[in-house]
Amino acid sequence: MSMSMKDYSEKRDYYRMQLDSGIQITDSLGRSFTAICRDLSGTGMQLLVSEALEEGAEVHTLLPTTSDRFPPLETISKVVRCTPSADGYLLGLSIVQVKR
Repeated sequence: MSMSMKDYSEKRDYYRMQLDSGIQITDSLGRSFTAICRDLSGTGMQLLVSEALEEGAEVHTLLPTTSDRFPPLETISKVVRCTPSADGYLLGLSIVQVKR
């Protein structure tokens, strides 16, 4: 099967993990708030937030873990899309840097 015939989701380089976990976001103004991480991959994540963020904005994220064996995932990410949802806004983030 040629690449043009493959479904778009098959072209991804990283598998997306479906989540429903609380995540802390801090924007460039220093405002922190809690969101829901809906999915996570090696290069990005999708979050459900209560207020819109501007495309291109850089945010700091902190996704806690449920085990002491693993540190929380801390990133610097860029907002690549923000779309209205029935529950708020869905943010598409591109991970710029994994801090830990």
